[in-house]
Amino acid sequence: MKDSFVLPGIGLVSVLVLVGVAFILLVRQPQVEGSDNISGLPAVNAFLNGTSAVLLTVGYLLIRRKKVTGHKLCMVTAFGVSCLFLVSYLIHHYRVGSTPFSGQGWVRPVYFTLLISHIILAALIVPLALTALYRALNAQFDKHVKITRWALPIWLYVSVSGVIVYVMLYRLYPPQ
Repeated sequence: MKDSFVLPGIGLVSVLVLVGVAFILLVRQPQVEGSDNISGLPAVNAFLNGTSAVLLTVGYLLIRRKKVTGHKLCMVTAFGVSCLFLVSYLIHHYRVGSTPFSGQGWVRPVYFTLLISHIILAALIVPLALTALYRALNAQFDKHVKITRWALPIWLYVSVSGVIVYVMLYRLYPPQ
């Protein structure tokens, strides 16, 4: 495929993901209906984020050891796990909305600093991860390496900070 076709497509997909997330979080009024029990989705989301972080780390270590097949498997699986996370996250927030943070005192600015950086970098990782995946699948390894120097640490931060946000929001300071 030609970059002139794919890269704008990656941009479009990234914008659509961001608009969809923004709509669900900022515009749509949640309506928990029926007997669907989705209260476990935040824990599932944290598990998926943690799994993604492990896969990214193992994938990085494998490529450093020139184990290309294992690296590919880990990275494609990390991408798939992150896509599952996005679907689960959207379902949860579509049905429930946002959960207010109940922590007080010094922990509030810590939590919100972490959350804001997580959200900004999560938005940034969408086009970076898609471009890195595209470059790798099309054997553009020089360009793949250049983008992954940025994408990997950002993606790892987003995955790990997502788990920390979950722990702070649902375990250390559970909703009232």
